[in-house]
Amino acid sequence: MVPLLCVSVSADSLIGALSGVARGGGFQEMGAYVNLGAYYIVGIPVGLLFGFHLKLNAKGLWMGTLSGFVLNVIILSIVTALTDWQKEATKARERIIEQSIKINNTLVVA
Repeated sequence: MVPLLCVSVSADSLIGALSGVARGGGFQEMGAYVNLGAYYIVGIPVGLLFGFHLKLNAKGLWMGTLSGFVLNVIILSIVTALTDWQKEATKARERIIEQSIKINNTLVVA
């Protein structure tokens, strides 16, 4: 079980970082769908298959969770790599300017 634990901790650390990137980039909804698909659509069925059908017991259940971790890391890594960060920075800059204008207009009116 120790090798599975090591891979799980490593994958979980990567998921934390990649999820933070997704949140910071404004991809919260996509991140939620990735989590849903990775854990509930892939991880649980794989865990049930390995744990009960293939009789690997706790090791099989953990392998199912690990498959969800790995899939989550793969998908979030692809999304992070394919994101045009220059475009995202430009959009963020425009939102800041728009918000600044709205605040200044409110202050002038008030």
